[in-house]
Amino acid sequence: MTLGESIATVPMESGYSSTMFPGIGTVINVVAIIAGASLGIAIGHRLNTKTRSLLTDVLGLATLLGAASALIPMWSDRYISSLPQGWPLLVVLGSLLIGGLLGSAARLEDRLDHLGEDLRKRFKASQDSPFVEGFVTASLLFAIGPLAILGSISDGMSNGIDQLLLKSSLDFFAAMAFSSSLGWGVAVAAFPVAIYQGFWTLIGLGLGEILNGYQIDAMTIVGGLLLIAIGLRLLNIKHVAVGNLLPALAVAPLLAMLVHGFV
Repeated sequence: MTLGESIATVPMESGYSSTMFPGIGTVINVVAIIAGASLGIAIGHRLNTKTRSLLTDVLGLATLLGAASALIPMWSDRYISSLPQGWPLLVVLGSLLIGGLLGSAARLEDRLDHLGEDLRKRFKASQDSPFVEGFVTASLLFAIGPLAILGSISDGMSNGIDQLLLKSSLDFFAAMAFSSSLGWGVAVAAFPVAIYQGFWTLIGLGLGEILNGYQIDAMTIVGGLLLIAIGLRLLNIKHVAVGNLLPALAVAPLLAMLVHGFV
C-alpha cells in the first residue's frame, strides 16, 4: 500500500479489454516501483545526511496520515452493521492478537530481516546502508491496502486494471521518496509485492470475488494499525515488530466472517 492509497475507493470497472492477460496490472505496478526507486536513488546522493533524515521523518508523518485514512472504515455503517454490537473493535483486536501469535511463532520479523540481509549481500550494498529497513518498510507499505487486493482480484477476473493503475501511480512517487533515503531495498521490495498481488490475481482468476465489503473493511483497519507501527519506526519513536503482525491481515477477514455468521 502507498501512503495515500486507502484515501481513494475506486469501483471495479472494466477500463481495459479482457484480451489483456491476467496479471498485467501487477506487472505495471512492479515496473512503477522499480522506476520510482531508481529515480529516487539517482537524486538521493545529492542530498546531505540531515536532509535525508528530514525526508524520512516527513515520510513517517505521511505514513501516519495514510494510516489515519485507513482507519476510517472502523466507523462505517457497512462494517458496524455487519457485526454484532461491541464486536467491530473486538474483531480488530482479536485479529492482531491471533496474527501476532502466529507471526511470532513463525518468526516472520526475523525471517524478513534475514531475507533483506541476504539480498543486501547479493546486491553488494554496504553494511551501513539502510537496505534491510528499506526492503521491509517498502514491502509492507506497497502490499497493505484494499487496492492491492481488490485491484489484483479485478485483474484476475478480467474486469479491468483501473485500480492497479491508480496504485501504480501512487507507488511510483512513494518509491521515489523512500528510496532517496532508504536505498535499493525499496526497489527490491517490488518482488514480494509481485508475489503477493500475483496470489490475489490467481484467486480472482479461479474464484472471483471471495471477500465481502465488511471483510475488506476489517483487513483495511488492521492494515491501518500496521501502518501506524511503520510510521512510529520511521520516526524512531518505537520499534514494533510489524513483520510478526502480518498474519493479522489474513486473520481479519476470516474472523469477521465467523463473527458475522455465528455470533
